Amino acid sequence: MPTTASVHDRLRAAAFDLFDEQGYDATTVDAIAARAGVGRTTFFRAFASKEDVIFPDHASVLAEIEARLRAASDGASFLAVTEAARLPLRRYLDEGELARRRYRLTSTVPALRAREIATTAQYRRTFRRFIDTWIGDDPLAPLRAELMADAVVTAHNHVLRTWLQGTGDDRSAETAFDVAMAEVRRIFLDSAVAGSDGDGTTVVVMRSGASLTSVLPRLQAALDGPETARRRT
Repeated sequence: MPTTASVHDRLRAAAFDLFDEQGYDATTVDAIAARAGVGRTTFFRAFASKEDVIFPDHASVLAEIEARLRAASDGASFLAVTEAARLPLRRYLDEGELARRRYRLTSTVPALRAREIATTAQYRRTFRRFIDTWIGDDPLAPLRAELMADAVVTAHNHVLRTWLQGTGDDRSAETAFDVAMAEVRRIFLDSAVAGSDGDGTTVVVMRSGASLTSVLPRLQAALDGPETARRRT
């Protein structure tokens, strides 16, 4: 008896082959089931609709993202956002050519494109809710959380779209993602620190491979400011 995974794979492969041959609208559930060598009932045990054959399991990806965000440690919230945003990228990279076939299909079928947009909004809301819990409690915090969530999703989608269009391999996509998220951090965190008025202390915590002994003097110098640093020399 075939496993659930193999049935899913056979149905998905049959569906994409038929979409390529005769178009999305002309392909029926019965045709997909017949091409995969299963019955209509088996199809609906595996997928709720013809659309569901096309898309990855976004519900499970969102659950993984939420779990990673919940596990964020104090002072490492942006790291959690970065690692959470990497999860859907890796899901697509693991799919390989199937993800590229889906991209070509959704680019030409408005109903499928609309579903992708709705799914993207779910990811954006998930990141916004988390960012809103640590970005601050002043009146502009909800706006900053909304803007940062938009930037995170946009950075991810920019890298993914470049890869889907056939530009670069998996490793270059991972590198491009790191660059994109560093730019998000620069815009929303580094620039906020640089633009502070000097009253009080703002500390942004990021992971470093350096030892605590080597980091502490530089941290103290940064907190003292240039005038104090000069007096100490």
